[in-house]
Amino acid sequence: MSVFDDVFTAVAYLEGGFQDNPSDSGSWSGGKIGVGELRGTKYGVSAAAHPNLDIRNLTLDQAKVIFRDEYWDRINGDELPPSVALVVADAAYNSGPGNAVRWMQQAVRASVDGVMGPRTLEAVRTADPTAFCVEFLALRLIFLAGLASWHTFSGGWSRRIVGLPFKAMTIGDVPTIKPLPVPPSSPPVPIVVPPSVPVETVTADELNAAELSRLRHLELEHD
Repeated sequence: MSVFDDVFTAVAYLEGGFQDNPSDSGSWSGGKIGVGELRGTKYGVSAAAHPNLDIRNLTLDQAKVIFRDEYWDRINGDELPPSVALVVADAAYNSGPGNAVRWMQQAVRASVDGVMGPRTLEAVRTADPTAFCVEFLALRLIFLAGLASWHTFSGGWSRRIVGLPFKAMTIGDVPTIKPLPVPPSSPPVPIVVPPSVPVETVTADELNAAELSRLRHLELEHD
């Protein structure tokens, strides 16, 4: 799969299938809790952003088109390092591309205007991916913690952000987030696996395929 395919599969998997949580403003067609109709969200596509869309019957392929047109292209995802593309695209999908671009600009100490221009793109592309992702995710977490809905969704949002760097290491052909070095005084502790316990190796492609299969299963459940 392409980097775009990998990123979409990962983000859609995190978002999950159809949900109509009345405590989620995104589930309401009016964009606020109790305003409009409770039409829900599916694969990250919300009634708040698409009030006239049939969210319940949205297909994975339709969601993928929306993801590319309204989020991926807005952050120039095809021109970003793979791991950075996942971290930024997930934020854009969850909090809007404008916020994602502003956090990118803050992370590289660029002028903050929320517009993805050539200077921002070049600064992000030449930044150290690990340092960039750490700063970007910190800015995102600070923003989310300041929302009124933080007390309701803090657990899910926190786990999502903490897990992104690990998932980012499986995006693309070569991982671009480097593991932190282990100090010489603290050598890695070997893990001994009993001979009777088989060890199964799962590749990044197999992991992404499993997530995609789960998404397809969710789609069939709601057909």
